[in-house]
Amino acid sequence: MTANGIQSANTENIRGSLAMISAMALFAVEDMFLKAASVSLPVGQILMLFGLGGALVFGCVAKVQGDALVQRQAFGKVMGIRFVFELTGRLFYVLALALTPLSSTTVILQATPIFVVLGAMVFFGEQVGWRRWAAIVIGLIGVVIVLRPGADSFTMLSMLAFIGMLGFAGRDLTSRAAPKILSTSLLGFYGFVTLIIAGLAYALWSGERLVMPDSLSGFYVGLAVLAGVFAYGSLMLAMRTGDVSLVTPFRYSRLLFGVGLGVLFFDEQLDLQTLIGCAVIVLSGLFILARSNRTQAAATRPRT
Repeated sequence: MTANGIQSANTENIRGSLAMISAMALFAVEDMFLKAASVSLPVGQILMLFGLGGALVFGCVAKVQGDALVQRQAFGKVMGIRFVFELTGRLFYVLALALTPLSSTTVILQATPIFVVLGAMVFFGEQVGWRRWAAIVIGLIGVVIVLRPGADSFTMLSMLAFIGMLGFAGRDLTSRAAPKILSTSLLGFYGFVTLIIAGLAYALWSGERLVMPDSLSGFYVGLAVLAGVFAYGSLMLAMRTGDVSLVTPFRYSRLLFGVGLGVLFFDEQLDLQTLIGCAVIVLSGLFILARSNRTQAAATRPRT
C-alpha cells in the first residue's frame, strides 16, 4: 500500500472510531429513556412507538436526499439476514432493559465487539493472530463472569441481553456487507421498521394490551427516538468506515456511559464480580485495539 493509501486508511479509521464512540454515548442515553418509559408502557408498545418515530425521521431524511424508500437491493439475501438479526437484537435487548438492571444489561452487551471481530475474520477475511484470539477468549471469560451461570443471581432473564447482543453483532456485520447503494438513512429506515414489526409480533404473542401513553412516558419515548436516530446513523457510518477490527472495539465505551447512567439515575449497585467481569471484557477490547494500531504502525514504516 502506498503512503497516500495508508494515510487515507488511517483517516477512515479515525472517522469510524469517533463515529462509534458517538454512537455508544447516544445509545446509552436511548437505553436510559427506554427503561424509564418501560415503567408505564408495555414492551411491545415501546418497540412500536420507538420504531415508528425512528422510521419517520429516517424516511424523511432519505426522501430529502433523493433516495427511494423501496429499492430492489433492500430485498436481497444480505438484507434479509440483517432483518432477522435486527429483529432479534432489538426485541431481546428491549426486554432485557425492561426486566433487568440497566448496568448489567450494558455490561453483557460489551461482548458484541468480540463476536463482530470473529465475524470480520470469518466473513471479511481480516487477519486475526493468536494474540487477538487470546483477547477474544479472555473477553468471553469476562462475559461468563458477569452472567454467573449456576449462581443464585443468575436467571434466564440474564440471557435476554446475551441473545440481544448476538443479534446486534449479526446486524453490524451484515450492515458492513449491505449494498453500498443503500444509504445510511435507508439502513436506518429499514432498521426502525423492523422495530415496529418486532413490537407488534411481541404484543400479539404476549397478549399485551395497548395503553394510552401519559405525557411523561411519551416524552421519554420521544427523547429515546431522538437519541436513537443519531446513534443508529453514527453506528452505520462507523461500521461502513475503516477496518472492522479496529473500529469495533470502541463499542466498549458504551460500558462507561451505560453503567454510569444506571448508577446515577436508577440507583443501581455494582457488585465486585460484575466489576471484575466488566474489567476483563474492557481489557480484552483494548488489547484488540492495541494490536490493530501496532499492525498499522508497522505497515507505515519504510522498508529497508
